[in-house]
Amino acid sequence: MSRARSHRRAGLFLAAVFPRGVTTRVTGRRELSARPAPQEPGMEYQDAVRTLNSLQTNASYLAEVKRRRGDLQTQLETMKLYLARSGLQVEDLDQLNIIHVTGTKGKGSTCAFTERILRNYGLKTGFFRSPGSSPHLVQVRERIRINGQPISPEHFTKHFWRLYHRLEETKDSSSCVSMPAYFRFLTLMAFHVFLQEKVDLAVVEVGIGGAYDCTNIIRKPVVCGVSSLGIDHTSLLGDTMEKIAWQKGGIFKHGVPAFTVPQPDGPLAVLRERAEQISCPLYLCPPLEALEEGEPPLTLGLEGEHQRANAALALQLARCWLQRKDHQGIGELKASRPSLLCQLPLAPVFQPTSHMRHGLRDTEWPGRTQTLRRGPLTWYLDGAHTSSSVQACVRWFRQALHRRPKSGPEVPEVRVLLFNSTGDRDPAPLLKLLRPCQFDYAVFCPNLTEVSSTDNADQQNFMVTLDQVLLRCLEHQQHWSRLDEEAASPDLWSTPGPEAGGPASLLLAPRLPHAHGTSSLVFSCISHALQWISQGRDPDLQTPSSPRDLLAHPVASSGASVLREAAAVHVLVTGSLHLVGGVLKLLDPSLSQ
Repeated sequence: MSRARSHRRAGLFLAAVFPRGVTTRVTGRRELSARPAPQEPGMEYQDAVRTLNSLQTNASYLAEVKRRRGDLQTQLETMKLYLARSGLQVEDLDQLNIIHVTGTKGKGSTCAFTERILRNYGLKTGFFRSPGSSPHLVQVRERIRINGQPISPEHFTKHFWRLYHRLEETKDSSSCVSMPAYFRFLTLMAFHVFLQEKVDLAVVEVGIGGAYDCTNIIRKPVVCGVSSLGIDHTSLLGDTMEKIAWQKGGIFKHGVPAFTVPQPDGPLAVLRERAEQISCPLYLCPPLEALEEGEPPLTLGLEGEHQRANAALALQLARCWLQRKDHQGIGELKASRPSLLCQLPLAPVFQPTSHMRHGLRDTEWPGRTQTLRRGPLTWYLDGAHTSSSVQACVRWFRQALHRRPKSGPEVPEVRVLLFNSTGDRDPAPLLKLLRPCQFDYAVFCPNLTEVSSTDNADQQNFMVTLDQVLLRCLEHQQHWSRLDEEAASPDLWSTPGPEAGGPASLLLAPRLPHAHGTSSLVFSCISHALQWISQGRDPDLQTPSSPRDLLAHPVASSGASVLREAAAVHVLVTGSLHLVGGVLKLLDPSLSQ
């Protein structure tokens, strides 16, 4: 039995580790940071971000969209009015040669693959990640990129204040809303940046849905794409895959080719119907294996089997864009066959060019199936936050451990889960999917790098209090403890089913059952959680000095000894991209530069 197993404690109690003075009793609304006063803005980057945050946060925007989701046309007309007030017309966006990508999961990776491929052709690229899709990892300027790089703080600040003052000057005194919400403001800003930079093309990721998204004022994209669909944001998009597919298909435009990865029959039929209604040619992407046939295997810069579908879609989007722009070197066609799925035509099967191959290989997408090896610690970072994406994360994590150099049975290794989830998502099914990873410790903390984030506007959140986020972490711990109890008292008459993470062939190594459950801890911020997990053994992790009572709880104290003596520590960080971003900010300070 491993040393970690012998130090376990039953997960029937709440092991909460907080700094002195912090309580989880809700006695008042302690805000995580003071709300800024944008009436006298400065000209520094942090001032710009604070003012941007004051426009609205994701939660309030989503609440607004839910209230008005039946009034789609009004929402799009409102966005057009904001665009006009900013000094642009919808027709101006036609110059951007846009690739518009929607989906439930994988659309960000698809956009990253597509942008990197086309940049390899010597094209100047713009890339916009809508705030409605996923949170930024470290800094909000990551959302607007030129040639793959986030715009500089100076560039962001200049464009922000220019747009902000323009909107202030053109506001209507009779209107109750003078400024667009956070989502819309950043979308407007991205369009302005791309036009001023004279990019050859812009890859635009749809936020939530498609039909309701503020990016859907784009009227003439060059090509559209749909990544894998799943159940998410049901209160906004609908509670069935078919309803969600109807929303995603809202980005289709008359005469503009669109591509989709394979989908379940119902959603695929809805996408086909949406396309046919407006004479949009819709094609089904062949699997990556069809393009590799007779060729060297393609190497992807993003790990995980699920990335192959995203790469296949990216290849079709890039090739279609090149073809429609009469670009040379688009890949020689191979013999093809018709699709039998809902009578959708199959997209071209072609030989990927060297530019395409190198683009796929060189794609980087921080926070998605990302691995950082630091001394005896290996950090596995994936912002999975839906059931399907957590399943993919579990497969990737287990496969990564399966491929690692094998240690002898006498060499102790420790596995740690660092988890948080936010919003109205139910954490219980996500945590249950993570059980097959056989963690020694489960650690929960809010998405705060420090207990106070007032010095970092990029990490501010005005919609929740410290009490609220800590109580949610305690709820996560309770869910985990209940799963431990269920595992300790199995139904002796039931037949074991396949594990959620994949087939039995992916079992990492023979390990004893969790007789005493996984020890669990709650920390008040990411910094404290990383200090406890790393125990000073990560040579690059720079964190403030630990609070004196960080090891006050018996589980924290005994676990610290186990972590210090382990030959290898494998840490999976998942459940929230906000959490992954906070971890990356501490593990790689250069991301904040």
